[in-house]
Amino acid sequence: MTFEELELDYELLDALDYMGFVDATPIQEQAIPIILQGQDLIACAQTGTGKTAAFILPILHKLAENPTEKINTLVICPTRELAIQIEKQIQGFAYFVGVSSIAVYGGSGGDDFAQQKRALTQGGNIIVATPGKLISHLNLGYVKFGDVEHLILDEADRMLDMGFLDDIQKIISYLPAKRQNLMFSATMAPKMRKLAKQILENPQSINIALAKPAEGVLQAAYMVYDNQKNSLIHHLLSDKPEYERILIFSSTKRKVSDIVRSLRKEKYAVAGISSDLEQSEREKVLLNFKQKSVRILVATDVLSRGVDIKDINLVINFDVPGDAADYVHRVGRTARASTTGVALSLVNQDDMYKFSRIEKLIESSIPLMQMPEFLGAGPSYKVNTRSGPHKGKKHHKSSNKGNQHRKKGGHKRSNKSSSQNNKSNKKS
Repeated sequence: MTFEELELDYELLDALDYMGFVDATPIQEQAIPIILQGQDLIACAQTGTGKTAAFILPILHKLAENPTEKINTLVICPTRELAIQIEKQIQGFAYFVGVSSIAVYGGSGGDDFAQQKRALTQGGNIIVATPGKLISHLNLGYVKFGDVEHLILDEADRMLDMGFLDDIQKIISYLPAKRQNLMFSATMAPKMRKLAKQILENPQSINIALAKPAEGVLQAAYMVYDNQKNSLIHHLLSDKPEYERILIFSSTKRKVSDIVRSLRKEKYAVAGISSDLEQSEREKVLLNFKQKSVRILVATDVLSRGVDIKDINLVINFDVPGDAADYVHRVGRTARASTTGVALSLVNQDDMYKFSRIEKLIESSIPLMQMPEFLGAGPSYKVNTRSGPHKGKKHHKSSNKGNQHRKKGGHKRSNKSSSQNNKSNKKS
């Protein structure tokens, strides 16, 4: 379905046409009519399916049809990176529409705080905010949300995982009782359903490709010992000079620093990003990565959701994430907008149970690759008897004995890539 068939405001259609968007993605095709009808909605869709446009476009349509100078819509999201990304997308979509917006998030200076205060008191049409910073403004008493018509919780599952439930409930207490509520999430955990019952009224429900990587992600894994990881990464990167943007995920901030230091010794253009950096520093690192002056970005899960960087060729999981759903978000950084990409995971003995949970979640076995000969053998894939209920059960043969037909150190497609002709807009 095209955006024109969704009967959006002609100025919005002009903006979409200018940006090169013609066809709606499935989440957009299903969500936009529901939102335009004023119904509450809970929608589950994975990263990279176009969730942001799914809720922003109908809101902009309503504001184009009924302009106002007051705060009309509140979008709450878990991280400042996501808040900045959403607000930038609003600016792009609203290029020909007289709608104002601002992102409210922590880690900024006094000038930004003053700008946020002006928008909250003088009426930016759409406020995109992280919970903690918004509450800081609410506690000062000058924020008036009496005219808010739409509440949107984006990455709602992530906000609950980060402990924002009380903050969300406090923010909602400042809103009018009569409003439209929209919840967007990548997973539908029990606590998500509980929150939905609390704030949604007779909601419509959408579930699209729940908790599975995009078809274009070519997945593989190496069974490794910890002391083999850095050497394996060096080998993988030297074997793929055509990869222009590479993202490496680590479980801790300390490991981010160690990986960056190791790669810099090999003269790679690399930078690290974690919550330790000030906002201005993080924005500078991301800009350098987008502009390709930095080829490799090493990050904690602060980047696994809510950062829209196109054309990432390779994602490496230096550590297996503790939450299986986070794997989907990590690898979702590549193969966006109908492209293809490679996602590799380095799995040590302690992470094997978590890796088996990922395979169960995505309902697919991730191919195991043979270790390069110069690194020696890695461990055999067994579920850790101390970590899970499947004690001692083998899931695969050794990564060095069960894959002799593969090129050493190479990558093999786990499935065929999706059609390259899909022109859908797939922004998260």
